[in-house]
Amino acid sequence: MNQEQKNSQEDKLVVVWTSDDPYVADRVALMYTHAAKTNKWFEDVTLIIWGPSAKLTSENRKIQEKLKAMKDDGVEIRACIACASAYGVTDDLKGLGFEVAGMGKPLTYYLKDDSVKVLTF
Repeated sequence: MNQEQKNSQEDKLVVVWTSDDPYVADRVALMYTHAAKTNKWFEDVTLIIWGPSAKLTSENRKIQEKLKAMKDDGVEIRACIACASAYGVTDDLKGLGFEVAGMGKPLTYYLKDDSVKVLTF
């Protein structure tokens, strides 16, 4: 592994967003995640939509627009398929262009990897 790959790997933020509160989404979880990418606080930024945030995303246009802007700015947006299925919003999230897949294994990997910073809202 060269130094550039090592630095990139060690500069990863994963935000697990679980809250269905639109104020937490707008003023905390999405604001920080987007700023972390656009201000280059972290090179690689991933947002995982997990639990009730999946339903909120499917229903709230303002949040959908914010997530699209984040994706356009390079934030990787992923959603838990089990959660999306439980809320009946899988097609909605896929229609927004987000990866919808099993997140248990990826989250476990992130948590066990000391070079990845995981933040939960």
